[in-house]
Amino acid sequence: MTRSLEELVGGPHVWRGRGSGAARSVVPTGFAALDRVLPGGGWPWGAVIEIFAERPGIGELRLWMPAIAASSRARDRLWIVFVAPPLIPYPPALARCGIDLDRVLLVDTRDTAAEASWATEQSVRSGACIVVLAWLRSVDDTALRRFQLAAEAKECALLLFRPMAGLARRSPAALRLRLTKDGDKTRVEILKCRGGRPARVDLDLDLGDGDFAESRSACASSRAGESRCG
Repeated sequence: MTRSLEELVGGPHVWRGRGSGAARSVVPTGFAALDRVLPGGGWPWGAVIEIFAERPGIGELRLWMPAIAASSRARDRLWIVFVAPPLIPYPPALARCGIDLDRVLLVDTRDTAAEASWATEQSVRSGACIVVLAWLRSVDDTALRRFQLAAEAKECALLLFRPMAGLARRSPAALRLRLTKDGDKTRVEILKCRGGRPARVDLDLDLGDGDFAESRSACASSRAGESRCG
């Protein structure tokens, strides 16, 4: 007797891996043009996302603020963690974007790559974070796979900001983006997207991230008085 494909696939002897669609949480980016080219209409949450910016301050933080604010409101007891940022996040600018400053943690890893990688993984695995933003100069394939498994298990978004040289290597990340400046726009190139295809979107991210961060020296000098860095 001939059996249908649906019956065979649904049988007890066929293993079906989790697909890349509805099973994964998706958070709208806050930019309609970008949502249209991403599977499910937004950022894949509970995944590793790699961001390669040609230089700091071209909108790589502003790009994420709408989604981070929305996610933190939905799960308001979880933390937003910054690991080894090149500049200290500036609280008033984060607050203007709807970020609850009481749920923000800054991890200073003393510029040690191994410490930054360890702090990143522990933050994701803790289950206490809605999103981890980490600036890692180098990370190997084994660490990336551990990051991905932890992000999926804990439904935590892990945003890895990496130098352009990292593009030459393959990666298990669910999404890889390259950001460049094109006139007054920030060009977002989707290089790899699980369940989707490469695409390019030009966004108006105002003046970039200049109002999101201060230099470490400026922050340190302000601590003697009323700190602007929280």
